[in-house]
Amino acid sequence: MRRHYPRTPHLPWSPGATADDERTADVSGLAGREVVVTEKLDGENTTLYRDGLHARSLDSAHHPSRAWVKSLHGNVSGAIPEGWRVCGENMFARHSLGYDDLDSWFYAFSVWAGDRCLSWDATVRFATSLGIPTPKVLWRGVFDERVLRKLRLDLSRQEGYVVRAADSFTFDKFRHRVAKWVRTGHVQTDQHWMLAPVVANGRGPASALWDVRAGMAPDVPALLNAVGFDAVEDLGDVVGRLDLLGRRGDARLSGVLATMLRGQSRWRVAADLVAPLGMRLARQVADLTGLYGRLLTPFPDEERRVGLTRLALAADLGVLHAVAAAAQPDNPEVEWSSLHAEEAGLLGANPFEPLKSALRMQALDEDVADRCWAEARCRISTAAEAIPLSWRWRSGDFPRLIAMIGPSGSGKSQFIASLKGIDEVVSLDDLREARGSRADQSANSAIFHLGVRQLDQTLKPGRTVVWDATSLNRRQRGMIETVAARRDALVTNAVLLVPAEELFRRNGNRRHPVPSEVLSAQLGRFSPPYPGEAHRTWYVGPSGRVEDAAGALGREEG
Repeated sequence: MRRHYPRTPHLPWSPGATADDERTADVSGLAGREVVVTEKLDGENTTLYRDGLHARSLDSAHHPSRAWVKSLHGNVSGAIPEGWRVCGENMFARHSLGYDDLDSWFYAFSVWAGDRCLSWDATVRFATSLGIPTPKVLWRGVFDERVLRKLRLDLSRQEGYVVRAADSFTFDKFRHRVAKWVRTGHVQTDQHWMLAPVVANGRGPASALWDVRAGMAPDVPALLNAVGFDAVEDLGDVVGRLDLLGRRGDARLSGVLATMLRGQSRWRVAADLVAPLGMRLARQVADLTGLYGRLLTPFPDEERRVGLTRLALAADLGVLHAVAAAAQPDNPEVEWSSLHAEEAGLLGANPFEPLKSALRMQALDEDVADRCWAEARCRISTAAEAIPLSWRWRSGDFPRLIAMIGPSGSGKSQFIASLKGIDEVVSLDDLREARGSRADQSANSAIFHLGVRQLDQTLKPGRTVVWDATSLNRRQRGMIETVAARRDALVTNAVLLVPAEELFRRNGNRRHPVPSEVLSAQLGRFSPPYPGEAHRTWYVGPSGRVEDAAGALGREEG
């Protein structure tokens, strides 16, 4: 059923309301609720359905400015469920305001399942899965009129803002859950934009990324510009393989970028992509570049299912096979592996979700939940088998080890200082200082083994211990993993991903800098762990905060 988007009432203090506009004098429907304030974009209200689209008017006729959004709809419509509609702003044509750095010519601001508007978080997830961005969030919190009145916009570039309840609501509650503020004189042209020649708004570098998410053909030079790389590998047929699998959104983009960047250093891919992509997608692309080669070599069939299960915990197995096949299209090992993965039910986008959901329903403590998921994910196939396993860990009476992983200057000390509930820190730098100098690298082997003995002594039930060392590769991490296993500890790898340029800048400003050649050597050896090498993994970016988590049952998405 078609339904036009309702008129959004103006807030009482909105200066742009005209005599024809609806103004609300009652904001009680927002009072006490968490709200999201997004930028109001100057475009044309447009609604997408599975089987069609229209502008605000249900019988809107063709206009040249609507050609691009119709093309977009052709790519994404199959992923819109029956009875759902995606409402947003067609930004192709310039109206009163001109834009030169848009992420896309269409932004989604609400998604409706029948008469129910999805929550804001669900809206963002669904829109992103289609490859459609959402408007910029200007503020989020419990509704506070004083805060909203103080919001300052660049009125030469921004039309206003929209306030909506963060939670879901029904259509009949719309006028009580959504309102807008619009600048004075927001219509600044003498002629209606539909009667004038179409002038297209400009798009920024990120638009190339959103086009790939939305199912369009990759523009390789534009993608390289967006992510800041200048070298590229052949894409081969990866796009066709990803589309055959039904991958879109971030999954499609990750496969394309991993294929392009597979010849680059994995840690560099991860660290340098954080800024343009965010931590989750950055490390997923990097993990694909590191893992696809494992599908190209012979593997014992009797061990293949276990091996594929472990790979599926580290990466989207369907995307991984697409990248491997694009790299070596004539390699029979890839197709043979794909057949085994399909038979095991591992080629879907979220093959472990039923098991995760069953464990989440147990309402376990965070550490206990993560421990149960880690223990169950490789050797349990059903929820019925996994739930009894959780009883062993429900007391939470086990040691906890947080293993820092990252080169000098990546922010390990600052991150450790931000942690709560730490009982002891085993620091190799502190042990060097106790022997005379933090910068002395001449006795690294002796210092390392001294630290391992200290760790073994301090990992006791109920205690949380931090291992503070660079731990740059699997060999350096191996002995720590052995100690943790002997003490039956919950292991969290804290991986710090910071671009090289920033690392050298920080190192130069440290009280105890390492020689630049030492830092360069560290980067040459740095091989971050994959998800699944520890019970859970935290990814820490230049911000010094955990920006993504793998193996964390209660927090990770997908």
